[in-house]
Amino acid sequence: MLGACVTLERVTAPLLLGNHAVNPPVVLAPMAGITNVAFRRLCREQGGGVYVCEMITTRALVERIPKTLKMIAFAEDEGFRSLQLYGVDPDVTAAAVRMVGEDNLADHIDLNFGCPVPKVTRRGGGSALPWRRKLFARIVSQAVAAAKPYGIPLTIKMRKGIDEDHLTYVEAGLAAQEAGVAAVALHARTAEQRYSGKADWDAIATLKQALDVPVLGNGDIWEGSDALRMVEHTGVDGVVVGRGCLGRPWLFADLEAAFTQGASYQPVLPTLGEVAKIMSRHAQLLVEALEDEKHGCADYRKHVAWYLKGFPVGSELRRSLAMISSLTELDDLLAKLDPSIPFPADALGQPRGRVNAPGKVTLPHGWLDSRDDDTVPEGAETDESGG
Repeated sequence: MLGACVTLERVTAPLLLGNHAVNPPVVLAPMAGITNVAFRRLCREQGGGVYVCEMITTRALVERIPKTLKMIAFAEDEGFRSLQLYGVDPDVTAAAVRMVGEDNLADHIDLNFGCPVPKVTRRGGGSALPWRRKLFARIVSQAVAAAKPYGIPLTIKMRKGIDEDHLTYVEAGLAAQEAGVAAVALHARTAEQRYSGKADWDAIATLKQALDVPVLGNGDIWEGSDALRMVEHTGVDGVVVGRGCLGRPWLFADLEAAFTQGASYQPVLPTLGEVAKIMSRHAQLLVEALEDEKHGCADYRKHVAWYLKGFPVGSELRRSLAMISSLTELDDLLAKLDPSIPFPADALGQPRGRVNAPGKVTLPHGWLDSRDDDTVPEGAETDESGG
């Protein structure tokens, strides 16, 4: 039953990334247009973990594209700065990693091999790349070597494979381990699945059994109880959370309580009044981060539907909240909500954010013909960060 106690014999120990202990062992996955400095701070105020900024392309970083440099801004109180890099060229990736070290831009680097978006896979990147095992191994090996002089732990995040006929996750995990990564995260879906269906937690268990380095599980973590079930089912060393925290940054408080309390854990769900306070806080942080009230409010609008999912709030008020242009207007509208309304139980355990149908993976011409071709596809690198 959703939200019920979960029997757990073992609550995971802190996750070690280099010299940094992550406790609880929870990672916020990078999400385009979501995991900016404001959202990360909002989540950090709820509980501990690693909070990764939006995906940064290696070429954009090396070329110092202004938009990209703004995206990797971290708050002064972010004690463990984490960024995810996406690249297809081993040399450009290594150069980007060296730049992170030389310019002291972050304390942790994750490499993206999990993105299923067509504009990424058609270049041979993201979840398409591990199929070309020699190219994958070169990228990871050169990145680890570039990070080593600066003491930066490097991890990877990947999917099961392109589709069920082209699975790569165990082989790629072993190659990454041999290259010297600090941990491996698996989103237990194929690229073809995108964000549909159920995550294959058995695949996470298989990867955990195959590797000696820490393994993190990603997929269908909607509640703290889901994280405990994943740990018990797979034996993973930690969890990665993406869509589950959309409109629910308090999920990180829930996760911290789950990992701390183990079998005695019971979720504490916010009332609509408490949600309204978090909504106001989120907008304020966005305005501060963007240094512009108009732009901050515009960026905030997409979050309204996620925050109010399942609550009995009228359509007119929902529309007004999703069109705010000032913090004063937002607070005036939030004051119209009934603060005593409890959190909707039927919204627990339900998917949030993108829920799409499976789709054929767009790949470079001839991509599946040879697994050992380590040629970088023409035009593979992009200067557009964020996914």
